[in-house]
Amino acid sequence: MLKNLDPLLNADILHALRAMGHGDELVICDANFPGDSVARATVLGKVLRLDGVDSARAVRAVLSVMPLDTFVEHPALRMEVVGEPNTIPAVQREVQAEIDAAEGRSVPLASIERFAFYERARKAYCVIATGEQRGYGCFVFSKGVLLAPDAPRDPARNDA
Repeated sequence: MLKNLDPLLNADILHALRAMGHGDELVICDANFPGDSVARATVLGKVLRLDGVDSARAVRAVLSVMPLDTFVEHPALRMEVVGEPNTIPAVQREVQAEIDAAEGRSVPLASIERFAFYERARKAYCVIATGEQRGYGCFVFSKGVLLAPDAPRDPARNDA
């Protein structure tokens, strides 16, 4: 065990999160998503597992150590419900709450069509497969940066 570290973050996941750079993307997917086959095309080349954990809990663990990208318009994406792109299932509402809590501000999930999601996932740094049994528990997150206190800030974000 490590201090102040979510116990769900196993060594493989911590290694991947640390190795990712600014703008790299991470997929957290549900148990129905073809995580293993999609993960083979990612930078890491293998699926990382959090079996028995739902999507919201996995997102809480990951975002406890990984900042979201503030240089892109949509650093968090959700898979759209097929034929109902504006429907927000409970699993996605739960994940939205975890994102906002981790970031300390509202960071709305943008939507992405199912097959476009698969293509985006194949280009990600890695895929973390959860035990989420509800459909549409699939998300993409873009890694941000942690700047030193005296580092220049992004003037467009007004965070100086």
